[in-house]
Amino acid sequence: MNRELILLYWDIGRGIVEKQEVLGWGESVIDRLSGDLRQAFPETKGFSPRNLRDMKRLFSAYSNARIWRQPVAELPVMEMPASNRRQVVAKLKESEVIEKLRQLIAEIPWGHNLLILNKLSEPNKRLYYIYTSFRCGWTRSVLLNQIKADAYGRSLAEGKAHNFPVALPEHLAEQAEEALKSSYNLEFLGIGREIKELELENRLIEKLKGFILELGYGFCFVSRQHRLLAGNKEYLVDLLFYHRYLKCLVAIELKIGEFKPEFAGKMDFYLNVLNETERASDDNPSIGIILCAEKDDVVVEFALKSKTNPIGVAEYQLKPTLPKELKGKLPTAKELGEAIGLHAKRLGRSKKS
Repeated sequence: MNRELILLYWDIGRGIVEKQEVLGWGESVIDRLSGDLRQAFPETKGFSPRNLRDMKRLFSAYSNARIWRQPVAELPVMEMPASNRRQVVAKLKESEVIEKLRQLIAEIPWGHNLLILNKLSEPNKRLYYIYTSFRCGWTRSVLLNQIKADAYGRSLAEGKAHNFPVALPEHLAEQAEEALKSSYNLEFLGIGREIKELELENRLIEKLKGFILELGYGFCFVSRQHRLLAGNKEYLVDLLFYHRYLKCLVAIELKIGEFKPEFAGKMDFYLNVLNETERASDDNPSIGIILCAEKDDVVVEFALKSKTNPIGVAEYQLKPTLPKELKGKLPTAKELGEAIGLHAKRLGRSKKS
């Protein structure tokens, strides 16, 4: 039902735009059209003047193929490696590019579409949240939180630390790159103090749905403290997932401090054991993700340099951070304390006098 409704709204928006361009209709015609539609379809909601203007906005926003060809080619809208997508999209006619957009937009509810239209203006961002809302089944509140947390920015290649290009075939490395974020927003855990790694893991398991939503499309939970046997010893992987799209096991290690080189060696060992003992014959090589509070990209690069297994390192965020434009412009806790102390002294002197 949602799909047909959005496609209808698209067609109404297109009709309004075309009539205004060809016949010179003014904005007032939308009010008259709203009355006519509500009179013709009294039991159908959604034909208010405001909604009709939103339908026009929807069509206008997504009907220019020159704007949308590059985002469609760059983002995983089509289920194929990035290089193949670019080649395919480059050969599409303008009408075919718009039709792909139209079909994708119809996969998410009207409220989601309006939220994206109202909150975002850049084509790449809009397309990312449309596609990810559809693939991950985000509710409107989850979509809003993901926009606020800049899920798009954290999905970009910039800032990602991994060795996928040297550890995986080219097509799989591109897909793994798209699945990994540069950082993960764990504010939904509600942690405002220092905690131990086991407590962090417990919180993630308690709110597993939120964690899977943050990880992104395709992650399926397998187990926590997953036991691996090597020789006569037992080893534990913090969290083990299977990725449906990448068709591989994904081991996740949680670290409450900054990244250390030895973390990479430990993960490399885990992946060797997973590949040898649990990887299915038709699975791709297992991937490791090390989630830590901080990382130095240079240290990560040297730590992964000799590793043959694909490993990614990302930061996690437990508490909101200041917007970039405000960083350095607000006083630190120390400066604020000194200022309050100085004010108190002055106040004391004035009382004595």
